Amino acid sequence: MKILLITGGSRGIGLATVKEFLNNKYKVITTSTSGKIPLQNENLTAYQLDLGDPDSIASFIKKLNDIKIDVLINNAGIANKKEAKIDIDELRRTLEVDVIGMVSLTTQLLPSMNANGVIINISSEFGSFTEDWGNRVPSYRIAKAAINMFTRNYYDAEEVKSKNIKVYSFDPGWVKTDMGGPEAERDPEEPAKELLALAESGKESGLFYRGLKIRDW
Repeated sequence: MKILLITGGSRGIGLATVKEFLNNKYKVITTSTSGKIPLQNENLTAYQLDLGDPDSIASFIKKLNDIKIDVLINNAGIANKKEAKIDIDELRRTLEVDVIGMVSLTTQLLPSMNANGVIINISSEFGSFTEDWGNRVPSYRIAKAAINMFTRNYYDAEEVKSKNIKVYSFDPGWVKTDMGGPEAERDPEEPAKELLALAESGKESGLFYRGLKIRDW
């Protein structure tokens, strides 16, 4: 069985994606800040992980015991949807978790990834430079734009190319999550299905996708 590692699997898109991959015969490793998720399955293992804490990242990687990963989905993150203007403390915390922690985890996990694997970084249309959302949730948007740049940079790293690993940014759209709210257009199950399809698609690396279609940065 192939192995998926997805961070932030306790709710929203993360939990829906855990279920989707389990239903398609993957073993799934996931994380939450508490180490618990509201789901049990013989092919599912959950660990505690705080991406804002380097010691937590190091401890989590040690617990994996050199498990080989086929698909890594960087989903965990924080967001303050009430932030109406730049708050430096909020920005610092968001970047520490959503960007620095995610990049640290990904680069440390690369040796544990199988050749021909896939890395998907969950981004957002809010991180796009081609769409104008005004002065809304600035820390979240800055972080998502940075995630896109990581994708654009990392796909071409020699250590990634040598293993033929594809790296994607993924825009899930407006989803009914804590961030998206109950009035959002999509249920979490929709991007979950798209994430499975993208992971198995063999699409061109280093690009920003909405479903299986390339979207503008």
